[in-house]
Amino acid sequence: MIIDFHTHVFPDKIAERAISNLENVYGGKAFLRGKKNELQESMEKAEIDLSIVLPVVTDVRQTASVNEYAVAIAGDGLLSFGGIHPEDSNYKDTLRQIRQSGLKGIKIHPDYQGVYINDLRYKRIIEQATIEDLIIVTHAGVDPLNPKDIHATPEMLKEVITEVAPEKLVLAHLGGFQLTEQVLELLVGRNVYFDTAVILDKMSEEQITTLIHQHGADKILFGTDSPWAEQKTFVDILKSFSLSEETKARIFAGNAQALLGV
Repeated sequence: MIIDFHTHVFPDKIAERAISNLENVYGGKAFLRGKKNELQESMEKAEIDLSIVLPVVTDVRQTASVNEYAVAIAGDGLLSFGGIHPEDSNYKDTLRQIRQSGLKGIKIHPDYQGVYINDLRYKRIIEQATIEDLIIVTHAGVDPLNPKDIHATPEMLKEVITEVAPEKLVLAHLGGFQLTEQVLELLVGRNVYFDTAVILDKMSEEQITTLIHQHGADKILFGTDSPWAEQKTFVDILKSFSLSEETKARIFAGNAQALLGV
């Protein structure tokens, strides 16, 4: 079994516009155009059984519509998390509604939400999400939107982990995109998960496997960041690594199944 813990899709009516705007930010082409059916076709090609969709609420007024869409697209190999914005003054109610709607987690993105991850507003959301037994996925490290103003550094994330002690916090991009040395120094070994989104073709096998061994393979989740990475390519890369088959199985699905309770 293979679970991709980090993907993105958009409602069909806005998908092309959303992807085009993001391509301008990233300075590159997406592998897909952000539609649900395209992701499902990609999954079939890559032999992926389940993809976790991670929506980002960039304006607090989008919260209800984003979470309604998250509920609506569940099924046929897709499971969406909910979204929440740090400016949500009713964050406790929003998180409760997310849990009650059957969604298993939330996605936050400090760069696109314009708030640093160690801001009190995020700490409150992460604390309350933990109370609600929700998984929290956050972008970590450099993002093309603000490459010189990093909104989720390993140092900031260490502060959050130390103060809030979340049980189900997932740091995307192996804990900090383009900040591996700080990740190794400040985050490795802590009670936090890392996903492999957009990383497997950006770092060497030695760098990645070293980080996996030091952090613990039971805290690593396979993720691609589709449509910004090709799912089959990432599946093939991880399969090629000189890790034990047991370790690969845990990263591909076992750890995610335990975290999701499926």
